[in-house]
Amino acid sequence: MTYCVGLRLNAGLLFMSDTRTNAGLDNISTFRKMHSWCVPGKVAITMMTAGNLATTQSVVSLLDERSKAPEERAPSILEQPSMFQVARLVGQTLREVIAANAQAGQRADSAFNATIILGGQIGDGGQRLFLIYPEGNFIEASADTPFFQIGETKYGRPILIRAFDPDMSFADAIKLLMVSFDSTIKANLSVGLPLDFEIYRRDSLKNGEIHRVEKDDPYFQTISEGWGDALKLAFDSLPPYQLDE
Repeated sequence: MTYCVGLRLNAGLLFMSDTRTNAGLDNISTFRKMHSWCVPGKVAITMMTAGNLATTQSVVSLLDERSKAPEERAPSILEQPSMFQVARLVGQTLREVIAANAQAGQRADSAFNATIILGGQIGDGGQRLFLIYPEGNFIEASADTPFFQIGETKYGRPILIRAFDPDMSFADAIKLLMVSFDSTIKANLSVGLPLDFEIYRRDSLKNGEIHRVEKDDPYFQTISEGWGDALKLAFDSLPPYQLDE
């Protein structure tokens, strides 16, 4: 399992993912789940993946190879005219990989499933954020749905729903995501540090600042401990239930 979140802010896009993969309690590994492509001044694309590791690595490898290989290996993710067309290409590639591995190549076998968060900007087309399903279809973030989660989503979702504001700064958005990830990590062993996050500043058309949060990161430890203390204080401040005598 994994946990990834993409936020659509007025200031830009923010992506965060964990790095834990597991095939049983005795087979836990660390793999990067965030991948970026860029032509400075023209194209900036970031993708996060959740699901079968072989499937997601195949999708990333195909997209990467077709972006660098000779022209006969097109289509290239860097040559699409819009982010909508990029989402279509990624969806088609995901469906292609799943079909090649699923039984008889005719159905999206759940054993090979994967889900993708895709975001970025091409030219003056504006920043866009998509959620791509194993079948290759997708939906786009909007004012009503300004963020997407994939993987182990339920533990970190409540804080996002309560506290997210599209006008918030990147600094506050990172703090919000760290609370969301801390809640998930504490509740599910299949999600774990290190965390990767990337900041894409609106209209910059270049790869954003990419950071890794290690297990001993002092800020993450402060957030984890401070959030726990804040929850206890909030709980104690609520009135007790009145039982009949």
